[in-house]
Parts: sequence; structure tokens; C-alpha cells
Amino acid sequence: MAKVKIMETILRDAHQSQAATRMKLEEMLPACPMLDKAGFYALEVWGGATFDSCLRYLNEDPWERLRALRKALPNSKLQMLFRGQNILGYKHYADDVVDEFCRLSIKNGIDIIRIFDALNDPRNIEQAIKSTKKYGGTVEAAFSYTTSKVHTIDYFVKLAQQYKDMGADIICIKDMANLLLPFDAYELVSRLKEKIDLPIHLHTHNTAGTGDMTNLMAIKAGCDIVDTALSSLGNGTSQPCTESLVATLKGTEYDTGIRLEDLSELAKHFDKVAKRLTDDGFLSPKVLKVNVNALTYQVPGGMLSNLISQLKQQKAEDKLQAVLEEVPRVRADLGYPPLVTPSSQIVGTQAVLNVLMGERYKMATKETKGMLIGEYGKLPVEPNPEIVKKVIGDAERITCRPADRLKPELDSYRKEIDKYFEQEEDVLTYALFPQLAIPFFQRRLAKSKGVDTTIYNKETQVHPF
Repeated sequence: MAKVKIMETILRDAHQSQAATRMKLEEMLPACPMLDKAGFYALEVWGGATFDSCLRYLNEDPWERLRALRKALPNSKLQMLFRGQNILGYKHYADDVVDEFCRLSIKNGIDIIRIFDALNDPRNIEQAIKSTKKYGGTVEAAFSYTTSKVHTIDYFVKLAQQYKDMGADIICIKDMANLLLPFDAYELVSRLKEKIDLPIHLHTHNTAGTGDMTNLMAIKAGCDIVDTALSSLGNGTSQPCTESLVATLKGTEYDTGIRLEDLSELAKHFDKVAKRLTDDGFLSPKVLKVNVNALTYQVPGGMLSNLISQLKQQKAEDKLQAVLEEVPRVRADLGYPPLVTPSSQIVGTQAVLNVLMGERYKMATKETKGMLIGEYGKLPVEPNPEIVKKVIGDAERITCRPADRLKPELDSYRKEIDKYFEQEEDVLTYALFPQLAIPFFQRRLAKSKGVDTTIYNKETQVHPF
């Protein structure tokens, strides 16, 4: 058995899962020389919610963050998370936008793109796979792991075979809610290794407290790469702790080759970052508590915090248990979508509405309607016909690949931001988050002209030059 490889998530998913993606670039860079030499297979540095958070909260150019990390990590493979046809946003984009995003991600420093679709619809990752291969990147095709009457081991093995045929270089098991239990992990990885001659990469969390055991059983079954997070932001809703796994495997046939002493030094740095995140109110001890309810309701950590926030706004926090019980019912009604962005938000919001309205589907969100119509892709199974009738009536359902209905979009985006254009990446920033991009571009322009934005007159929209 070859040594187990580790992808470290401290620069992306670890702080996304525990601290709302609030780690700043300036907090990452001092640790980069040590991260670069530690011996990780790869570092996850981009994608997921980082793009949104950079623009919305941190006043950072996400592309500049990527370029800075690439420069600071010259010897490391850099990996990102990519939502297939959704890219990093929350809707489907035309193929030309997907292609351009892959091109510029690779140009700016990404080596490996982990591509997934919330519904596990292979059609929704097809373009991203083609484009990643086209521009010389490594394709890690991921399926969103979940459990239901249709999500069997046979289902996932068949899906992985499809991904291989589409051009995947690596197959990833994306277990976003820590639903993959240890013995199931052993069986799933064993079957994948038996049927598919590609490296297998496992991504899990430790929400339910089983992540370490799941990683270990997967490794015993032949898993090639696992995701972990340094102890400063490891465990709980994040990934299992890096140091613990490295120590467990040391001296065995699975030895990672990573030195605990180096990890200890890295942890000292990120402990300070974790303290800042705690002091600023982004990191709560609650995210480290074992939540076995995740196995029952299949609610990932981010989705849970979202539900609580929605109920707080409605002064209905006492309804949380009822909402959690409603989530599996809504999921079954909608054809058992895995609960990952954006389907987790769709199912969660609909569950909240069903409880608060006192009648199921008395009000349905446009996203729920869109999912039933087929705007997000093919559902794992046919949704409840009674609910379909109630929510969308006789509306025509989409059976083709949703992106086939979209015309090329890049040129129109370019025209819309002409007066703010400084780099080709700006077009994509605007395409994904137009409402965030314009204020960001305005601040950038003001800064370049030496304007103090703190004295900006919002009423007249004038800077006093």
C-alpha cells in the first residue's frame, strides 16, 4: 500500500465550515512557507464560498487572493471547489462562462478543480470537465454523498464510472454532512477501487463525530487521498484533524511522511487566527460539538445555521425541531436531492415555510418551483406527483440539460461592466455576483484615484474630490 496523501483544507473549507469563510489573505500568507514545505498532496485554497465572502465581507479581490497564494506556494498543488454549471454561484451559467472560469482559474494558479453537482446530474459537470482538461488542469469529479432509498453503493459506483468515462482524473466522495459511516466507507471505497482504476479521494466532515473513523476505514479499503484540517480549525463541522491522522498512520504502511513537528508550528500560527475569528464572533464553540442529529436529518452545519437564522428573523426559534423533522419530508417530496449548495438552501427554506405557514406548500419559493420544473437538473427520482401538481400545476418540465437552454453570456457581461473593466477576471466576478461586484469595483476605482471612501455621500452618490 502506498503512503496516504493528505489535502489540507485550512485555507478554504476549514474556515468556511467553522467561521463563515472569514479568514483574511493577510492571515494566510505568513503560514505559506511552512505549508509549502510540509508535504501535503495539495492545499485547498479557493472556490466554495471564498469568492462570495471576499467580495461581500472582506473587501478582497478573490482573483488577487488566488494569485497571491500561488506566488506564496510555489511547490504546492492548489485545489478549488467548483459547483459544475453553477460555478461558484447559485444558478446555472452558460457554457461560455463555465469555460472562461476554468481557463482563468487555471491561468491564475489552480492545479486541481474538484467539480460536483448538487443533484449528481452528470450533465451539469460535463462542460466544466471538458474545460478543465482543455486548459491543462486536473479533473477531480466528485459525487455528493447522501443516503436515501436510491442512494446505494451501486448508485455511486455507477456514477463514478460515468465520471471516469467523461474524463475524470480522480474520483472524489464528497461527504458534506458526515453521513458516510465508517463501515459504509470501507465498502464504498472497496467497490470503487475494484471497479475504477483511478485515485479515490475522500472528503468528509466530523459533524457527527465519526469523521476520523470514516477516514481510517476508507484508508484501510485503499483510499488514496483524504481531506483534513489543522487542529486550529479542525473537527466539528470542519474536516477531521490533520495532526491526529498523521500521528495515527505514523510508522505504518500508510505513513503520510508529514512531520508532526511541522504541523505543530503551523497550528501555532492558525491558533492565533482562530482566536481572532472567535473574538470577532465568527467562530463559536458550538461548531465543535458532536451533533448526531446530522445522521437523522442530514442537515450540514452551514444549512443548520441558516435555518436557525431564518427562524430568528421570524421570531420562531421554538419551531427548530419541527423544521428539522420537516426537512426529510421535503427532501423526499422533491426527489431526494443531496443536501448541499444550492439544494440544501432550497429544501431548508421550504421546510421553514411549511412549518410557519401551518400548511405544507401553501407557499412555495421560486427555487422550489425551479427544482420541480427541472431548472437545476435531473432529480435522483421523480418527485411526489401531488406536490408537483400543487406547486407548479401544469407548467412544462425541463428534460434537457438545463444549460442547453442558455445562450452565450460573456459578451453581454463585458458590455455591462465596461466602465469598471480593469482585468479579464472582472467579467466573471460580475457574472457570478453582480450586486457585490459593482460596489467592489466602485471602491477599487475610488482607491485608485485617491478618494477617501469614508466620506462618500451615499445620497448624492458623489465623492468630494
